Amino acid sequence: MNPVVYGLPNCDTCKKARNWLARFEVAHDFVDYRANPVPAATLKDWAAQLGGWEKLVNKSSTTWRNLLPQRKNPGSDPEWTLLLKEYPALIRRPVVVQPDGTVSVGFTDNGFKKLFGR
Repeated sequence: MNPVVYGLPNCDTCKKARNWLARFEVAHDFVDYRANPVPAATLKDWAAQLGGWEKLVNKSSTTWRNLLPQRKNPGSDPEWTLLLKEYPALIRRPVVVQPDGTVSVGFTDNGFKKLFGR
């Protein structure tokens, strides 16, 4: 099984991550999570593995800054999942799910070297 990279095809960070994977010949699958929405239970699992919703959500994005103030404080898992279903661009990119189910988020050259043992 290959690791699965979740992201947006036009996202610069996702492009960098996918180029890195191609350069180091790391087989992977890519899922555009805008075209193929991630189920609420999966989002909840990702947030739990990463240490909370705050680690999964990109609060420096334009999408976050443009949200109404009352939308920026979801108080429960269903509210978070609803927000991310409505605004998938809020999910930090890329999300990498390893074949064993472990989840990581974001891209750096050194981070990927550690993650993929290159």
